[in-house]
Amino acid sequence: MDLIALGLFVDVARQRSFAAVARDRGLDPSSVSRSIAALEAQLGARLFQRTTRSMELTEAGAHYFAKLPALIEEFDKVRDEVATLRTDPVGVLRLTASVAFGQICLVPLLSQFQKSFPRLKLELVLTDANLDLIADRIDLAIRLGPSLRADVVATRLFGTRYRVVASRAYLTDMGRPVSPAGLASHSCLLLSLPDYRYRWRFRRGDDVSEVEIDGAIVMSTVLALRSAALDDLGPALLPDWLISEDLDCGRLIDVFPQYDVAATTFETAAWLLYPSARYLPRKTRSAIQFLKQTLRTPS
Repeated sequence: MDLIALGLFVDVARQRSFAAVARDRGLDPSSVSRSIAALEAQLGARLFQRTTRSMELTEAGAHYFAKLPALIEEFDKVRDEVATLRTDPVGVLRLTASVAFGQICLVPLLSQFQKSFPRLKLELVLTDANLDLIADRIDLAIRLGPSLRADVVATRLFGTRYRVVASRAYLTDMGRPVSPAGLASHSCLLLSLPDYRYRWRFRRGDDVSEVEIDGAIVMSTVLALRSAALDDLGPALLPDWLISEDLDCGRLIDVFPQYDVAATTFETAAWLLYPSARYLPRKTRSAIQFLKQTLRTPS
């Protein structure tokens, strides 16, 4: 139903004059009359009893007038709220990431995020499962890897690299391998994923090689691997976003800084994923901009 016609009806009901309403709105009186006639046709009821000297509400018109102004006011309120959603981030944002990425990269940003968007409630869903963005009502996801599904929109957040690292104490006691092949004499710390626990790939220039690795400790999370490496238990293959501060402070040593290292592919990245680019809510767009500005490729 035409909201402009509804507003015209309310004005006419109050002033009892097509001409007065037309004058106030800068319209032709005939256009006001046609709008009311069209509204009566839609309702199937006469709203005004007209004579040459007066205009009065019919019983149906009086009933309609008693209900309509409150409904129009409520609609205007909702319209204003929707407009606010487009300009000022409000509501609830459900953001998901892996447990390790969330703890290392996102939790330290929460204070800054809250100051930037004081009216936005953040639900941070940290899980190593790949949630369904639609079924699980996820507004924004951060995923790590080389490839993405075709049914979501993705934007690259930053590139990632993997490094073989060990503690200084471990390398002092067990010796530092001079080449990747030297890992054969070390008990490596292994991630339980199939592609990570049997061989690591090394690239130097155009030369790419695979090195079979083995170890006595296999773990299911990179956070546990990092802790074990810090506890002098052996070399581990870990992403730079997880260990950048450890490398800067000397808690961990990059064993092969001259090599690119990978378990599967050398081209990996952190990606922002969301269900659709059409009518992207302001809260999601703002979160994307915030994360792109604050999360950088580890040095």
